[in-house]
Amino acid sequence: MAQGAGRQRRRHSRVTRAALPYLRTSSHATVVNTCSVVATVGVPNRTVYAASKGAVAALTLSMAADQVAEGIRVNAVTPGTADTPWVGRLLGAADDPDAAASALRDRQPMGRLVTAAEVAHSIVYLASPGASSTTGTLLPVDGGMAGIRVR
Repeated sequence: MAQGAGRQRRRHSRVTRAALPYLRTSSHATVVNTCSVVATVGVPNRTVYAASKGAVAALTLSMAADQVAEGIRVNAVTPGTADTPWVGRLLGAADDPDAAASALRDRQPMGRLVTAAEVAHSIVYLASPGASSTTGTLLPVDGGMAGIRVR
């Protein structure tokens, strides 16, 4: 194996690296990573989380550049705070769960949490042949958190 090829292989996630032989034979090869809007928007008290999600965003863009010549599309969905059991447990453990839930809703311009179904639908879209011209995209599914400011 050429030295450059070895370096390129290490730049992919382990899952994607394992899937590459199969992706290379697919007529609609795509990778959709899950990131977070926190990768692109400063949120207080989220430094380590933001850094890890920023790494996923950078990995997505680098992988898209590496794989575009092979016809493999690479994108990511960047959800805002989603109404999931994990978030529910965090809210349940808060000193004032109602106030904590209100604060989460208030930081999203649409005034509500993102649903898991909305994130799933976005992933399905990016993975579908209907998005065949989309690669190297970080798709916000965040209730407007990344793009608009309202009062």
